[in-house]
Amino acid sequence: MIKPRTPPGVLELLPRDQIAFQRMLDTIRRTFERYGFLPVETPVMELTEVLLTKSGGETERQVYFLQSTGALDKDKDGLPELAMRFDLTVPLARYVAEHEHDLVFPFRRYQMQRVYRGERAQRGRFREFYQCDIDVIGKDALSTRYDAELPAVIASVFEALAIGEFTIQFNHRKLLRGFFEGQGIAEGERQAAVLREIDKLDKRGEAAVRETLIGGEFGLSAEVADTLLAFSRVRAVGHDAAQAALDALGAGTALFEEGRAELREVLHQLRALGVADNRFALNLSIARGLDYYTGIVYETTLNANPEIGSICSGGRYENLASHYTRSKLPGVGISIGLTRLFWQLREAGLIDTADSSVDVLVSLMDEAALEHALTLSQKLRAAGLNVETQLEARKFKKQMEYANKAGIRFVIIRGEDEAARGAVAVKDLRRGEQFEVAEHDLARTLLVEREQWRALPRRDGVDGA
Repeated sequence: MIKPRTPPGVLELLPRDQIAFQRMLDTIRRTFERYGFLPVETPVMELTEVLLTKSGGETERQVYFLQSTGALDKDKDGLPELAMRFDLTVPLARYVAEHEHDLVFPFRRYQMQRVYRGERAQRGRFREFYQCDIDVIGKDALSTRYDAELPAVIASVFEALAIGEFTIQFNHRKLLRGFFEGQGIAEGERQAAVLREIDKLDKRGEAAVRETLIGGEFGLSAEVADTLLAFSRVRAVGHDAAQAALDALGAGTALFEEGRAELREVLHQLRALGVADNRFALNLSIARGLDYYTGIVYETTLNANPEIGSICSGGRYENLASHYTRSKLPGVGISIGLTRLFWQLREAGLIDTADSSVDVLVSLMDEAALEHALTLSQKLRAAGLNVETQLEARKFKKQMEYANKAGIRFVIIRGEDEAARGAVAVKDLRRGEQFEVAEHDLARTLLVEREQWRALPRRDGVDGA
């Protein structure tokens, strides 16, 4: 007999945890739609030649390829025709390029689907996981005002999820690259390599990064390395502090000044959008490792749990679709890795197992009462309640145990005495109470109780269960 087990790197949840996860998905979706983003889905598999462009950085070395059983018998040179998407950004670039003439620009899309990466198996790292992305794509040009709108969306999402205080940290690749130019690091590949190394500061620490920068691979002088590290230490929370920090940087190259001006505009827009000062911070160490970012970059962290790392990241790219079209399609986007975030929140005790999505269990005490139980269940469903009906008569204790284990709050009991009075007994397993209500008033009573319960403070990452 084969032992049942899930593949490594896959998060498989029990129903009540799955409900909590689904409610987080629903909260994120509602928030994205509130800001005018439209849903898009792309296939799990893409043509290999489309997927493996030179824009995805190290991620492309973690691709899963697909091959039909028929193709296994054929001698074929090169890679399989199909591969599984490793993120949602590259498929988006293909999608926009393919449907360019049918879309309205600026194109505002959200996408919430699974992606697949050949990650090394370890706790908290997944080979199959959900990404929740939004992007705004322009035709020929895209205002930096959109760069400010996305942090407002991020703030709204995490306020709705209610998983703790957070900070949206941001930087600008033009500011970084312009500063590097001023230090004599102007060549493209070398500059990109230094950017990637600076981006590892939080993981490796300043001493290790400094050693790498002055080592044989980079060969920077100790003075230049120290200047870069001092620049990367700049932090400023809120509008006024960030503006002052930008002022204090002094004059720089044309590219540096362009980045600074765009950051100033983003800061002004954030204030106009009503994003609270404590929600965002300038952090000049953030570079984002992916090479396609060209402008502002974002990373969001939980204030009380920095060890979790970034819970939402993204940035500006000037022409991600250049591999698929001659049109210039600049964009800005963010991504939430929801599977990893959910796992981390659960491990840290920051998210609870959810209540069942079933509101009511209609019990069955006697086989003769089945018809009434079915009729009553349909009436409750028509009123807007989620109802499970016991279809086989069981001992009362067994039905209570079942409801309690399944996380169902209300159990409807109708014995001979209740039937004679035209009433039912309602067992509230959350409050440990039982009360009687006229059958004709049952649906209204349960709906009121449910809404009152939903209004209570929760810790399952939703804005209403």
